[in-house]
Amino acid sequence: MSVALAFSRLIDYVNTWVGRTVAWLVLVAVLVSAGNAVSRKAFDASSNAWLELQWYLFGAVFMLAAAYTLRQNEHIRIDIIYGQFSRRKQHWIDLFGHVFFLMPFVLLMSYYLFRYVNTAFQSGEVSANAGGLVIWPAKALLLIGFLQLLFQGISEIIKKIAVMRGDMPDPTPHVSSHAPLAAEETALSTGERNV
Repeated sequence: MSVALAFSRLIDYVNTWVGRTVAWLVLVAVLVSAGNAVSRKAFDASSNAWLELQWYLFGAVFMLAAAYTLRQNEHIRIDIIYGQFSRRKQHWIDLFGHVFFLMPFVLLMSYYLFRYVNTAFQSGEVSANAGGLVIWPAKALLLIGFLQLLFQGISEIIKKIAVMRGDMPDPTPHVSSHAPLAAEETALSTGERNV
């Protein structure tokens, strides 16, 4: 288990670095968008390449930060139901979801995207828009994002098993979204009684 946990830490480190780095692409995309808008309005000059570049940048942020989002345990779930279970049941639900839903989906997407990207690269596919960009880098971002998600899924499975076996503390203890409200209500009711 120690080798698997070391592998998991390496995956977490890489995806954390990538996630934090690509977050800056949002600023770049905003600057490109603003620059394109100013050049179009002020100088009556615009380019499809600038418009497509901002799409590529937003796509890069979304795809390359997906694994980081999973690593931070910030993905979408139904907390109303999930939060009612004990932490042990939550671990089993997470493990089941990772093994039977996340991994098959990510493997399938990676398989199909590999051919999709390879075809675009081999053909030198470019945008159908006048002055547009080369398409294969954007398609490659899809594949890279799913491969990152695949490895992060493996990391999460390793950590779930380690936590459930008692080999490591829970790195992302789930707190129900209702816990702060319950604590606030308790404090208010206690304060009201003291008055």
